[in-house]
Amino acid sequence: MEKSTVETKILADALTPRQIVEELDKYIIGQFEAKRSVAIALRNRARRQMLADEMQDEVSPKNIIMIGSTGVGKTEIARRLARLVDAPFIKVEASKYTEIGYVGRDVESMIRDLTELSVSRVKAEQTASVEEAALELAEERLLDCLFPMPRSLKNQRNQEPPDDLDIDDEIDDDMDIDDDDIPFPFDLVDTADEQSEALEKQRERHLKTREKLRQQLKDGKFEDKDVEINMKSRSMPFVEIFSPGGIEEMDINFKDMFSNILPNQTKKRRVNVSEARQILMQEEAEKLIDMDTVISEAIERVENSGIVFLDEIDKIAGRESRQGPDVSREGVQRDILPIIEGSTVTTKYGAVRTHHILFIAAGAFHVSNPSDLIPELQGRFPIRVELKSLNKSDFQSILTEPKNALVKQYTALLQTEGIEADITEDAIDEIAALAFQVNESVEDIGARRLHTIMEKLFENLFFDAPDLEEKSVTVDADYVRGELVEIVKDQDLSRYIL
Repeated sequence: MEKSTVETKILADALTPRQIVEELDKYIIGQFEAKRSVAIALRNRARRQMLADEMQDEVSPKNIIMIGSTGVGKTEIARRLARLVDAPFIKVEASKYTEIGYVGRDVESMIRDLTELSVSRVKAEQTASVEEAALELAEERLLDCLFPMPRSLKNQRNQEPPDDLDIDDEIDDDMDIDDDDIPFPFDLVDTADEQSEALEKQRERHLKTREKLRQQLKDGKFEDKDVEINMKSRSMPFVEIFSPGGIEEMDINFKDMFSNILPNQTKKRRVNVSEARQILMQEEAEKLIDMDTVISEAIERVENSGIVFLDEIDKIAGRESRQGPDVSREGVQRDILPIIEGSTVTTKYGAVRTHHILFIAAGAFHVSNPSDLIPELQGRFPIRVELKSLNKSDFQSILTEPKNALVKQYTALLQTEGIEADITEDAIDEIAALAFQVNESVEDIGARRLHTIMEKLFENLFFDAPDLEEKSVTVDADYVRGELVEIVKDQDLSRYIL
């Protein structure tokens, strides 16, 4: 297939901005401008891949700053966007990083973490693709544990056949095998031809019995039977002494280094067949997977599809005039700047370029403004969108419309106790009104206020649910007021409870 055809297919397979917004609408209420911006940014990634190679490097991602108070959907938009296109995604808080020279996490660790997540995801995908082959190999090893090969067949090159073979030790009484199928010890034989013929007969009977056991194993007849398996020992305690913060911080993959120097260690473990199958499948799958291919694909995904959600960026905005050894917010900004501009970060999997990773920053900016960021960093976020505070109508929609709506969640939780809860329309109106009222009078925490109100509203019902004889409950406006209105009226009490 020619390159132009492949590129056209890439764009055709990508979701249009309108489709992206429609998918986000299923989980997030309102905030159309923010959804529109991230949809365009995502579509532009597919468009960039259609350009000539030299032009692709010149087109940088249009990073976004989302401005809005907590609970209005900033994180959810970014997370759902990444999940929608199956892109590597990580959420980090800008406030947890320190500038170079201070103890704490350096900004490059966000790219290392993103790469680690991408490798894990690609490895899981590759493991799923070889699952059938790994299962076959695992069952072969299980059969070796359940019905080991007789010593006479293992040592068939030796001229002297063993005379101490105990058939009862080879197979358990609870296995459904006919006596005629059980491998037999050598009869008294005098010639080499007779020994060879006896070995051949024993091999045929062994294989016949093994096939019967294989079918019984597939039918699940041995799931609770205990077997002893040899599994790889994963413990390498001496590696940890090199870095209290972990191996990754040293940019050296000590685990692989020492595994190449030292022989693989195994340990015996006694487990049932069901658990042994999973352990052996995992080991066999790791043998079938080409880790070089996994790492290469994971890094390619990070570099071309990765999304970093940089939360609380307003916490590092502003310029200090004070003097002293304290960590500078402006210093953290300057350390983050090269990552967003485009640099090469060394990870234990290799070098990762950040030139085309999409950065979505977010912050409330209550005590600072985006203009308080250093000019260089501002220039790297050309798109700014302001998310609106939620009103009563938004709360009503959040309670009922999304796929994961709170009303659906709480109804499903009560159904596990056999209780059918009917949450009426006037109850939803009352909950939305109370959430809006508390946000206005106490502090605006957006949709998270609904979680606290719903939890307090259903607290007594959840506690009594297992003991209720009446399995039908109606939650109406009177019920809501009876549970919550007194708390809402008491401003001091609502600060602590709601």
